[in-house]
Amino acid sequence: QVQLVESGGGLVQPGGSLRLSCAASGSIFIGYDMGWYRQAPGKQREMVAISTVGDGTKYEDSVVGRFSVSRNDDHTMVYLQMTNLKPEDTAVYYCAAEFGIAGRDPNEYDHWGQGTQVTVSS
Repeated sequence: QVQLVESGGGLVQPGGSLRLSCAASGSIFIGYDMGWYRQAPGKQREMVAISTVGDGTKYEDSVVGRFSVSRNDDHTMVYLQMTNLKPEDTAVYYCAAEFGIAGRDPNEYDHWGQGTQVTVSS
């Protein structure tokens, strides 16, 4: 059974940095798209960054140049390095994984973590 566990959220001032981690277990993840979504209050869940099968990446336009997604060599950890954080980045961040090549729609992902809160405020 696939299990995803996020860590690393918290409160940070505008312009600051955070690194989110997601520990993945229960499968061999080399063949999975893995990455991060976020959901702010009253808004739909949106893609933030995905590490794709074949070592590609996808980013939401507003985080390009500020966020970076990566995974470790055995594909058991996925990271989201966030820099120059803005108040509009405040949300619950979720780790997601799906076997094969998935798109940006969160409905294409079957496996989710419990979420970690990121709050950007002075």
